[in-house]
Amino acid sequence: MATSSERRAFAQKINRTVAAEVRKQVSSQYSGSPQLSKKRSGSHQLVPLSEVVEPVDFEEYLTTHPPAPEPGPLRELLEFPADDIEVAYEPRECRTVEPGVPEEVGMDPRVRDAVQIYTEDWVIIHRKYLKLSTAFNPNTLEKQRERQQGLPKQIFESDEVVDDRGSQDDQDESKRRSVSLDDTPRGSWASSIFDLKNSTADLLLPSLLERTAVEEVDRRNGEQRKESRHREVLALFPPPDEDEAVERCTTPEVPKEHFGQRILVKCLSLKFEIEIEPIFGVLALYDVKEKKKISENFYFDLNSDQAKGLLRPHIPHAAISTLARSTIFSITYPSTDIFLVIKLEKVLQQGDIGECAEPYMVMKESDSTKHKEKVEKLKNQAEQFCNKLGKFRMPFAWTAIHLMNIVNSAGSLERDSSDSESERKGTWTDRKKRTLERMSIGDDACNYTNFRPATLTVTNFFKQEGDRLSDEDLYKFLADMRRPSSVLRRLRPVTAQLKIDISPAPESPHYCLSPELLHVKPYPDPRVRPTKEILEFPAREVYVPYTTYRNLLYVYPQSLNFSSRQGSVRNITVKVQFMAGEDPNSAMPVIFGKSSCADFSREAYSAVVYHNKSPEFYEEIKMKVPANLTDNHHVLFTFYHISCQQKPSASLETPVGYTWISLMQHGRLRTGQFSLPVSVDKPPPSYSVLTPDVQLPGMKWVDNHKGVFNVEVLAASSVHTQDQFLDKFFTLVHVLEEYSFPFRLKDVIITENNVETELKASISNLRSARMEPLLRFVHHVLNKLILLIVRPPVISGQIVNLGRAVFEAMAQLVNQIHKNLEGNQDQHGHNSLLVSYIYYMFHLPDTDHCPQFPGPSSPSYGGPIQYATLSRATARPTSLNLSRSKSISNSNPDLATTPTTPDDEVKKIMGCKGIDRSHSWVNSAYAPGGPKAVLRRNHPNSSCDLKQAAERSPNRMSSFMEGFIHSQHGHPRFSTKKLLHEELALQWVVSTSSVREAALQQAWFFFQLMVKSMGHHLHLSDRLEAPRKMRFPERFVDDITALASMITADIVSRFQKDIEFVERLNTSLAFFLNDLLSLMDRGYVFSLIRMYYKQVSNKLQTVQNPNALIAVRLDFIRIICSHEHYITLNLPCSTLSPPASPSPSVSSATSQSSGFSTLIQDQKIANMFEMSVPFRQQHFLVGLLLTELALILEPDVEGLFFLHKKAIGAIHNLMCSHDADPRYTDCEVKAHVAKLYLPLIGIVMDTLPQLYDFTENGNQKGRLTASMMDEVDTENSSMISQTIAMAIAGSPVPHPNRSSPFQLPVMPGRQYATLSAESSRILLICFLWVLKNADEEILQKWFTDLSVFQLNRLLDLLYLCISCFEYKGKKAFERINSLTFKKSQDMKARLEEAILGTIGARQEMVRRSRVDNFTFIHFILQ
Repeated sequence: MATSSERRAFAQKINRTVAAEVRKQVSSQYSGSPQLSKKRSGSHQLVPLSEVVEPVDFEEYLTTHPPAPEPGPLRELLEFPADDIEVAYEPRECRTVEPGVPEEVGMDPRVRDAVQIYTEDWVIIHRKYLKLSTAFNPNTLEKQRERQQGLPKQIFESDEVVDDRGSQDDQDESKRRSVSLDDTPRGSWASSIFDLKNSTADLLLPSLLERTAVEEVDRRNGEQRKESRHREVLALFPPPDEDEAVERCTTPEVPKEHFGQRILVKCLSLKFEIEIEPIFGVLALYDVKEKKKISENFYFDLNSDQAKGLLRPHIPHAAISTLARSTIFSITYPSTDIFLVIKLEKVLQQGDIGECAEPYMVMKESDSTKHKEKVEKLKNQAEQFCNKLGKFRMPFAWTAIHLMNIVNSAGSLERDSSDSESERKGTWTDRKKRTLERMSIGDDACNYTNFRPATLTVTNFFKQEGDRLSDEDLYKFLADMRRPSSVLRRLRPVTAQLKIDISPAPESPHYCLSPELLHVKPYPDPRVRPTKEILEFPAREVYVPYTTYRNLLYVYPQSLNFSSRQGSVRNITVKVQFMAGEDPNSAMPVIFGKSSCADFSREAYSAVVYHNKSPEFYEEIKMKVPANLTDNHHVLFTFYHISCQQKPSASLETPVGYTWISLMQHGRLRTGQFSLPVSVDKPPPSYSVLTPDVQLPGMKWVDNHKGVFNVEVLAASSVHTQDQFLDKFFTLVHVLEEYSFPFRLKDVIITENNVETELKASISNLRSARMEPLLRFVHHVLNKLILLIVRPPVISGQIVNLGRAVFEAMAQLVNQIHKNLEGNQDQHGHNSLLVSYIYYMFHLPDTDHCPQFPGPSSPSYGGPIQYATLSRATARPTSLNLSRSKSISNSNPDLATTPTTPDDEVKKIMGCKGIDRSHSWVNSAYAPGGPKAVLRRNHPNSSCDLKQAAERSPNRMSSFMEGFIHSQHGHPRFSTKKLLHEELALQWVVSTSSVREAALQQAWFFFQLMVKSMGHHLHLSDRLEAPRKMRFPERFVDDITALASMITADIVSRFQKDIEFVERLNTSLAFFLNDLLSLMDRGYVFSLIRMYYKQVSNKLQTVQNPNALIAVRLDFIRIICSHEHYITLNLPCSTLSPPASPSPSVSSATSQSSGFSTLIQDQKIANMFEMSVPFRQQHFLVGLLLTELALILEPDVEGLFFLHKKAIGAIHNLMCSHDADPRYTDCEVKAHVAKLYLPLIGIVMDTLPQLYDFTENGNQKGRLTASMMDEVDTENSSMISQTIAMAIAGSPVPHPNRSSPFQLPVMPGRQYATLSAESSRILLICFLWVLKNADEEILQKWFTDLSVFQLNRLLDLLYLCISCFEYKGKKAFERINSLTFKKSQDMKARLEEAILGTIGARQEMVRRSRVDNFTFIHFILQ
């Protein structure tokens, strides 16, 4: 710091200046330089930084400033590309060779809808350049490393190690290499360090004495500095903090079929001690803890050709699908309690299970010669039974494999280094997703995806017991197997050798069949033995929507009680058939085959328990449900007594009972547990439409019509919901589509009179549906709800408006889904399943092909549809009665004929009398930014108005097109078509109470739905090329304004109560406005942003602790600025001019001063570096962002560490994006981009006292303080004042209230809040980025305009940059890294603060400061 005497001497030197020199100096400074212009511009800056300015009309500006006709890099900055919005119809990828959907004529409405949903193309509304935005192209550490590839390795003298053991000459040599010229006294070079006699001569410089112009020297030096320099400065700097990336988004995953962890099981061989007959195997997975079978059965046949030959009379041909010996199981919920159960069956023969299994337990292969005669006798008996009873089976033996033992004994696979590297790589969202996946799967102990393949030999099987065949008994056996003292271990086993191979399934196995026997890609050769995929029955609910067609039925006969049945009924089997009618020949070939048989059959038999009148069954009969399911379809059970005697006269099959299950009842598929009575007689005609519970006359029932047969029916169907509330909703919608009145729905007869009431009740009751089927069919539900909005049904000639009911149902359902699937959300709280639905599945219904809602007279449409433009209901809520042009309805008397298209009607209207646009958005005073805009948009904020609006018109309709359609009987009826985005906005604005709250909780869903609807509507109506002001009707714009105002009001009123909710709502609104910038009038969207800022600013003036709200606003503007055309939105090529002065006196004074007429160009340059009104108007978004930074860096504001980091991080993130953007690689383009950030230079200069001191001895602070004291002391000295000096120079007196943007009116001893080292470092690199990329000519002109004090401050700032980024050696680098271990010391205090509720958890995450692990290298300022 300079002493006071030095300052006095300097002041005395100035005071001795003669008056003529003062007059000359002041005159030149204030009369001919831009400085005076800059001082005068301050008088025009009437809008302080704390208030948002009114932006320019973006569309009007582009119209009045057309781009140059010749193409070039700058032309792309002026307007969005013509192909900015793309609508892609991507074919849905099918994982099977065959489509797998039914092709029958006259399909059931449910099947028809399912086929459409599961086969239609994805409709993707894509912003082509979105991948260049900071939301989808983040600057991660991995990308920084890629951009740093090819950099030369830097070697610094300070890091070279001096060998102390060397000679003194070597030490002197090392001194000469490592000494710094700055630290060496100039007069001692030759004497103390350099040995000139022994030194090598330097190369001669031939041009040293040549006379060269200074400009040429500067040019050469500039070119040499640019050699081998990295073009992207920020590529050498650590990337932005990912925790701050609130704008980060990822493309949602394509909806696909759900699979758990998959294991591959190969059955290699099965051998017994004696081989006398064919043995068949069955595999299935069981979860002991859940007591549930978690897979369907897999049937395999490992018999020799000789053994198979015994059954040739019964199986003439075996399909290749039934010859599979390998299978793939899927496990969604891995557990330590999962067993692979293996059951063996044999051909039915005379005798119980124990007698038939005895030879396998007694005889050994080594005793084959001893028991040769007995073995031959057994073979002959087996051959006889195979000939007679070959199609019947009996239980034989079973065993189980504990999967956890396989995983533990085999061990886990070693992870590849590439895998571990990929685990570390990826975006923040990818890493979070992998973490969630690991959490959902469980710990590594239950992971079935990375264990080593194991080949097992199972040697012990347990004999089946005829009275313990149920699943309940099996669970007891499996639980007993895990105990050390298992009872099963003491039993005599059936000796056999079953070799199986268990391994993790490959990702894309070859030759695989789906559960429907469809060929899964890749399937090169259909003749190869296949691998079967086994359908999983998850242990718990799976919340994944269906994406493929599946319609399977599983029938499980469980037990039969024929103890009271008279007659010879002992060897009982159940024949199961799927009947299309009551005729015996109507059995359908839809039953899947087991092993070594045909693909499908018309009947299936259960295994027979010998001499048991009350048998238990364990069969699984798998069926394919037909597409046109009717009330006549049923499952028929026929009970037979099987004669096992070898007498030729004995009847093989004797029917002893009948019962059935009607599959469809009141429009629902019947599934679940059934206890059915069994009839002794054949069912009478028309029995299929009834249930066995009905006491039919003339029929004889077993045990007096009691339920003696227990059976379970399960459906694995992506067609039938199996939920009463969902079924009722779909049934009523299908009734309306088919207009099939009357319709019986349980005890209610649906007619035209009550269908509207029933439909609204079913829509409201959707919230009561079970969560699993609701999510499984969420695509169906949402599609139908949207269809009811877009195509409201017409009943008895009246349009039924269901907008309010549907919006309420959607709000409740989406909120319910979010609450139940909290772990399935991204960083913004968006449910990934719903995001995928909107992105891929949702599209506006095709009104030409979608199901219609016909009237009572005709099931089909006829005649043309009449269109009307902007037609709505007349009862508009008062809160939305904004001054606009009147709606044009189809009752226009000036229309001579009925137009057939909207364009025709518009042409006719314009031709007959024109359109009055005096009240349109373009010319109205209520337009965004107009004098009445604020009052006009404040209406939706009134809760009273909203309530009254909802009460007056709860079902106000959005724009729709309507017309008469004449039925074949001549009765007119209406066909309507409404726009989804308009109806959603309208219903949201007028919603109240719980519905409004539910919509706000998941506002992102409705915003994204509206955005895609808007984009798809523009595409379908060919309006993507239309002017943006004419794309959407004015009333829809009104609703968007009211909606944005309402949500902003919620943000500012609730941020202190529920900060997490406000953060989600704030980001949802920001993303919505970000999307609107690509679809709507951009000037209008700017007005919505301005409205948001004004409401937030008004709240900030009254709140005591505004930090949380400021952070919310920072997130808002950061998301807005993440738009891929952010630079274009800021009008980078516009020329700033001094604003028109609102003060007549000032403007007149300016006009009278002819001395300022030559300073307009200099004033434009000055405006580029100031946060002036013209700058903030024309560069609206970057003006808001820099304004946030300037306000947060105010020296009077303290304790805003996390706000400093957020604001500076937002600037840094954008600059990193500009460096990496291929559109801005051209130097001229980059200069225009950097021009948007020129005011940052002044902001950083003002912040210099607050920056972290990176100098080693702290002299930077001393220099800064000295210069500041010089400035203060100079102003207070006896020097001639500026006013007197200007009067002497003959110049006008400057405005007394002028406040220079770079003056720092500090008083001695003033305290400043110092920024952290990290924030200071990032702010300095942003400052250097602007200097490096800005136009040198503009910078030079501005530098010449600076005062001495400002130039000193700029030099101090550059010196601080050098101190910050210079390489200080490895020791200093290690010392910086050691600070990393100190950052956790204050985490306990911060955690306590978060627990006590003073800040939100997310804010705490944002406040974390990370010490940079990388040093900024190889930076040279141009």
